Amino acid sequence: MSTEIIVVTGAYGRQRVAAAGGQQALLPVIEQSGASGVEIRRELFSAPELSQLPALSAAIKQHGLTAYYSVPEPLFTTAGTINPNLPVFFAEAGTLNARLLKFSAGYPAGNLPAEQLAEQLAASPVPVTVENDQTDGGTLAAMREFFSRFGRVQAIAGMTFDTGNWYWTGESPHQACRELSACVSYIHLKAVRKDKHGFRAVPPDPDDEHWQTLLTALPANVPRGIEFPLTGDDLVAVTRQYVDLFRRA
Repeated sequence: MSTEIIVVTGAYGRQRVAAAGGQQALLPVIEQSGASGVEIRRELFSAPELSQLPALSAAIKQHGLTAYYSVPEPLFTTAGTINPNLPVFFAEAGTLNARLLKFSAGYPAGNLPAEQLAEQLAASPVPVTVENDQTDGGTLAAMREFFSRFGRVQAIAGMTFDTGNWYWTGESPHQACRELSACVSYIHLKAVRKDKHGFRAVPPDPDDEHWQTLLTALPANVPRGIEFPLTGDDLVAVTRQYVDLFRRA
């Protein structure tokens, strides 16, 4: 069975997504690239688009793609309580018929019992995954603590391992691979470059062994997401280049 490659709509850039008419307009590009699925980003929706999720779900199915849903919200608030908006996001993910629903961990959960989180997540029609983001909530220590405390919660399908975000938290992605590989259920692939403005995501060089080494240290049978800028006049060709590259790797 070939590796599933997922294209994150945000890889095309907020302006290009908006100019195209929204995330649904990019589905033909993703289908023609040979990708397995699409990661829909909640932050790229306009208010009217949020009310048209059934149409988007039907279009994703029509194009033969699997849906992943990314919500730019933490599971835990600054007070260490469970995000009160989770039911809204569960309903949206269910409407999209998503395979995974992705959050960040957010803030420390204090003394919150795992049973309480399990009770809340049981309402989700979609398995939940937690990503190492670029904040203090995405550090290696925070991820280690999260999966130590909550990794056995049935609704949590594991970790979205972003290969590049470790640079924003000042940590080694190789060390993170060694410690967290067993938790990983989805991989976000990106290379990172530092310039005078700080770190930024860039396309991986096909000949660069760094990202290939990371992949060999992570589970080989989990989906791989393209989450770096995809630019050019021929978006199908550009996207297909990386779909093929990551499927072979």
